[in-house]
Amino acid sequence: MDIVIDHLPFLFQGAYYTLLITVISMLFGSIIAAFVAVARLKGAPPIRWIARAYVSIIRGTPTLVQIIIVYYGLVDFGIRLQPLPAAIIALSISIGAYLSETLRGALQSIPKGQMEAAYASGLTPVQTMRRIIFPQAIRIAIPPAGNTFIGMLKETSLVSVITVTELLRSAQLLIAQYYVYMPFYLSIALMYWIMSTGFSFLLERWEKKLSIYV
Repeated sequence: MDIVIDHLPFLFQGAYYTLLITVISMLFGSIIAAFVAVARLKGAPPIRWIARAYVSIIRGTPTLVQIIIVYYGLVDFGIRLQPLPAAIIALSISIGAYLSETLRGALQSIPKGQMEAAYASGLTPVQTMRRIIFPQAIRIAIPPAGNTFIGMLKETSLVSVITVTELLRSAQLLIAQYYVYMPFYLSIALMYWIMSTGFSFLLERWEKKLSIYV
């Protein structure tokens, strides 16, 4: 394990990029999910069809293919992206589709009477969604969304195919240099587990904080 200890800073740098990609993709993916979920529930028929098609296409194709299309395929249209932005864009689009279904189900679980009561008290539709509906829906959506987030943390390993030096690629580069496999793979497995456990803890704390809306 001495060889792993000697190269921990390099592995930690890879873990940093893994977390960076995950957090930014979570942020933008959540924004996409919110718009898509509302579009599917409240949008005009053409908007609903577009939102439904987006979810169907993204959920029906592998994330790896989506990453390759964003990085390599867009070149055919004159769009050249650096590996890191391409990875974030692809993962944001991917997680947005999955989260939109989670959020849509959570929104549908809120009793309609709460929205009607909010309108009767003088709140606008936007205020009702922001102050009344979304806080409750987010709490309901946290457990399944947490599984999606943790799954995406592990799926960041896929961006190694477009040369983003995240955690897995950091290990692969060291393995290619020293021809030692098990110590490096065990080390990054431990790092993934620690990061996943950390995300789970933070999501549980967030869920407890939102329990005031119950």
